[in-house]
Amino acid sequence: MKYEDAGVNISKADAFVEKIKSLAQGTLNDFVLEGIGPFASLVELKGYKNPVLVSGTDGVGTKLKIAFMMNKHDTVGIDLVAMCVNDVITTGAKPLFFLDYFACGKLDETIGVDVIKGIAQGCTMAKCALVGGETAEMPSFYPEGEYDLAGFCVGVAEKDELFNPETVSVGDAVIGLASSGLHSNGYSLVRKILFEQHHYNVSDDLPELGKTLGEELLTPTLIYVRAFEQLEGLPIKAAAHITGGGLLENLPRVLPEGTSVKLYKDSWTVPPIFTLLQKLGEVEMVEMYRTFNMGIGMVLIIPQQHASEAVNRINAAADYKAQIIGEVVPGNRQVILP
Repeated sequence: MKYEDAGVNISKADAFVEKIKSLAQGTLNDFVLEGIGPFASLVELKGYKNPVLVSGTDGVGTKLKIAFMMNKHDTVGIDLVAMCVNDVITTGAKPLFFLDYFACGKLDETIGVDVIKGIAQGCTMAKCALVGGETAEMPSFYPEGEYDLAGFCVGVAEKDELFNPETVSVGDAVIGLASSGLHSNGYSLVRKILFEQHHYNVSDDLPELGKTLGEELLTPTLIYVRAFEQLEGLPIKAAAHITGGGLLENLPRVLPEGTSVKLYKDSWTVPPIFTLLQKLGEVEMVEMYRTFNMGIGMVLIIPQQHASEAVNRINAAADYKAQIIGEVVPGNRQVILP
């Protein structure tokens, strides 16, 4: 017997790697010594006096099910990069390089190339190099036409330029950066409400969304690297990526003892998809804020006197919208909803 008889085609996998090499090549930067090809990638740190490496890993979760339903695979790679990179930049680090893990039952070259295209696009948006990855073909492990993704990002920062959440104090301003929608969290609940309970289809055109349901659900996670670049020189104390756990679980992770965050009523517009889900699923509001980002994908904490300038700088950059959504108050590391 041959390996191919068991469902793994090495020649096909080799041809796939050759096809995606050029996609990764376009993301490489001056730090990369060796990219795609060797057993490991080599990255050199240049221009840093006291560098600190910052790492993050994540996946896309069951949002992939929407990609399968729509047979559209060129955006979930952006989500993969975003979920990792957005975690890394909350420390004040800049993304340096990225690796992916793409696993499937049987390799479909067209789908695979689309996925890697999205990853490469996400890396370009995040200004980090796609230096390598792993393609795993595992027959009978995944249903036909399905796959899973995982990503790993490393960033770098000068040690004395890292954000320091311990400096957060009462009176500091809380700035919210708008999300592009659901991002990549809560999709198990989303699918249960929309497809199991209410039998919607991804092709359904919903007036309140202004697009098809599939288009809304597959909107890529926003990558905030370029927004953070606008803030250079400002005294950012802390940042929180609003992912699984929502504002209620993620904001307390960057609050020191003795502080809480009070959110201002009507300080931002909650996108229609969240209102729709809350209504259709009869989800309690606290559960909504614990499950979804509710329209805020990233939060910054900064001294009050610098808040307006930070908001103005972010809003001057394309694709981003920021506003002051609350303040730090005395408390026990909680989020006080409006």
